Amino acid sequence: MSKRRKFYGVEAPDGEVVQVKDGKAARPTRPIIPFIDGDGIGPEISEATRRIINAAVTKCYGDTRSITWLTAYAGDAAVAKFGSPLPAETLEMLDYYGVGMKGPLGTPTGGGIRSLNVTMRQHFDWFSCVRPVRYFKGIVSVVKRPQDLDVVIFRENTEDVYAGIEFAAGSQGALEIIAVAKKYGHTIREDSGIGIKPISQYASRRIVRAAIEYAIDHGRKVVTLVHKGNIQKETEGAFLKWGLALAAEAFGDVMVSEDDLWKVHGGKLPEGKILLNHRIADATFYELLCKSTQFSVIATTNLNGDYISDAAAGQVGGLGIAPGSNIGANSAMFEATHGTAPDIAGKGISNPCSLTLSGVMMLEFIDWDEAAVCVTRAIEKTLRSKTATGDLARFMKKGNQVNTVQFADAVIANMVKPTRRTVEAAMKGRKAVTK
Repeated sequence: MSKRRKFYGVEAPDGEVVQVKDGKAARPTRPIIPFIDGDGIGPEISEATRRIINAAVTKCYGDTRSITWLTAYAGDAAVAKFGSPLPAETLEMLDYYGVGMKGPLGTPTGGGIRSLNVTMRQHFDWFSCVRPVRYFKGIVSVVKRPQDLDVVIFRENTEDVYAGIEFAAGSQGALEIIAVAKKYGHTIREDSGIGIKPISQYASRRIVRAAIEYAIDHGRKVVTLVHKGNIQKETEGAFLKWGLALAAEAFGDVMVSEDDLWKVHGGKLPEGKILLNHRIADATFYELLCKSTQFSVIATTNLNGDYISDAAAGQVGGLGIAPGSNIGANSAMFEATHGTAPDIAGKGISNPCSLTLSGVMMLEFIDWDEAAVCVTRAIEKTLRSKTATGDLARFMKKGNQVNTVQFADAVIANMVKPTRRTVEAAMKGRKAVTK
């Protein structure tokens, strides 16, 4: 049981701290999970998500397991209550409890505060942004065969342009960097804003390791390193070089390179082996659309991962059904991948699927697979029946458009406790974090 800590001046409830070590969680029985509702539509989808997850836990485990949701503050609610968008006690709470969830948080564009999402990722060193993208039958997609895409994207989460190292045009910092660049033969216009893109060997190797370990653990046969090394040779190109070296050093007995696939194995992947290939980022967008089945696990840099995961989600129906997680060595956060949608906030019509499916990832992370499968299958059944919130139902022929609460009700009504065989079959290749 956890010690009775106080956060925001309130004594914490009884329950367990989820122990996370080397990116893996020990299975709890009655965990305390901090939950940041988020901004805009966040409170609506957060409440729906908690209802759905609670119902699945009860369906699968009765009173032998339960989750205590602990309110954590960030964003607009934190500013209103504490005068800060990210109070120190919120960071302390997330660090203490190990596993958390959150709705979307707003970030001003072109000015204002720095992204709270990025701030938390770097503070906790949540280096692995894991985003599984798959199709749910019943959803109308803009592509002809959305069911061909089933990929898990490992996006390096701490470096690249998201490091936030920038200097305004005309500032002393910008002028000094321009002068240094000139010294080494590079010309930069003096009215330029400057951003720095760090890519380290350490971070590159660990995200590639996470992706390969995931593929091994979940029976996926292809790992693709995505980069822009043809242009950015000392950053993106280095990511590729370091990733290939890590694969050869640590997984040489398992991995088969694309060259060897054809030169040594005649184009046929040997039993028990995993294909390691690599693609330039822009070519990846084309191949995800036109050759979807060639992808299974992707490891890539931060900005590429942001673009690719959103584009892939668009192929299967949109960000409204795309979950995500941020995993570090000692803690993890599961979050909606979309924005705050202020235009529909408060109307009760928002789609909770992204956040709820992120909750499925959380359940998998703490090894509550039965509840994870229960939620997933209930969502699948609900969408197959063409019952959905407006963002999805409006494209369905004779779609049954419902509000957020009604959608949660429908998902809960469609829950069935899965059998052990059903769980084993569903989990194969599906878990979205390295166990």
